Amino acid sequence: MLPILSGLLLEADADGLTLSCFDYEVSARIRIDAEVADPGTVLVPGRLLAEITRSLPPREVEFDYGTGDVTLTCGPASFTLVTLPVRDYPRLPELPRLAGTVDGGVLATAIGQVVPAASRDDTLPVITGVNVEIDGDVIKLVATDRYRLAVRELGWNPAQPGSRSTLLVPAKTLADAARMMTPGVPVRVMMGGEQQAGGAWTADGNSGGPKPESLRAADAMIGFESAGRRLTTRLIAGEYIKYMSRFPEEFGSRGDMPALPLAEAVKRVALVAERGSSVRLSFGNGKVTIEAGTEGQARARETVPADFSGNETAIAFSPHYLMDGLGAALMAAESAAAESAAAQEKPQKQERPHAAQEKPQKEKPQKEKPRAAQEKLAKEADPSTSSPEEARIRLQFTSPTKPALITGRARDDDDSEVDYRYLVVPLRALAG
Repeated sequence: MLPILSGLLLEADADGLTLSCFDYEVSARIRIDAEVADPGTVLVPGRLLAEITRSLPPREVEFDYGTGDVTLTCGPASFTLVTLPVRDYPRLPELPRLAGTVDGGVLATAIGQVVPAASRDDTLPVITGVNVEIDGDVIKLVATDRYRLAVRELGWNPAQPGSRSTLLVPAKTLADAARMMTPGVPVRVMMGGEQQAGGAWTADGNSGGPKPESLRAADAMIGFESAGRRLTTRLIAGEYIKYMSRFPEEFGSRGDMPALPLAEAVKRVALVAERGSSVRLSFGNGKVTIEAGTEGQARARETVPADFSGNETAIAFSPHYLMDGLGAALMAAESAAAESAAAQEKPQKQERPHAAQEKPQKEKPQKEKPRAAQEKLAKEADPSTSSPEEARIRLQFTSPTKPALITGRARDDDDSEVDYRYLVVPLRALAG
């Protein structure tokens, strides 16, 4: 990388202070409030400035620009940085066209669920990215390293209803973008570049609908903007793998377990699993037994309640792969349970004034029931009500050598469509 690209650009004007950087692949910019006495622009070593600011106490910082250097003062501490030539710094790319908006918390969570499954093997750049598929008001994020496959769907607000496109975004940059997102704060998603000839809105002889827009990776980019922060990145060239065929049409065995107890148990048992060893799950008698370790070494075992059906009763996984999948499925399950509980609670709140009108007489004040008792009464009144504590994880598999599917659900009787799926190859198949 050119030395000039290691710089951080500081631009001070009447609106505040803007910090930005660009390496011809990724650009980032943030604007913060500042009292500016003399507007100006300087370029300073970015990594050094970051290390200095992380070490400072939570006090006001003052920048003074001299001839060839910048002085940073914070209380009794003072640092002088030699500036880099601003004229040699590349111009940051303009944001592409607006594609739509999405809640920052929802998108950040979705990114966190799929990015761990992306490959880190730079010799196969296509699978180091997250495939972003847009179809109307639904975004699908897909990532794989050939040994596991994560798929997450989420809703958003497209700028053009009915639009379809596919982009291959570097997983590392997408994870960086997620760090700037905040729950409840909308994120503006921008896309731009030249579409390939015949790639957009051409008739599809198989489905009768338009084909997704395909962008030239050399020119295309995606950008995210939220709360004064923005990030852009170029896309990865190449066509993503045909992943849908990897999901089996049916499974021979199925286990439903409480989400949080299962995830915590696997995390504890995995502490004794050495490199290359497995975490084994064995089902039977209304429980699943989680084991790890070998003879002569540390070993661990823990049981968790489970509802199981099927002929094959045992399967083993890489601890790292299993914990990644369970962690993401746990988030999906708890989110689904919370949404279900909120949906049931809202109508009940709306009905209360009406019930009060039917009984205008003064009632005796009653002692407030404990929360557990309140939840029990609500559950008896409406058995479909879910709470995050009832979140479940479902494990489906056919044999110890074929991929298994991990999903999260609101409760044990929830068979609705899931928005997160994690397909993982068992360790026995990897060893074979």
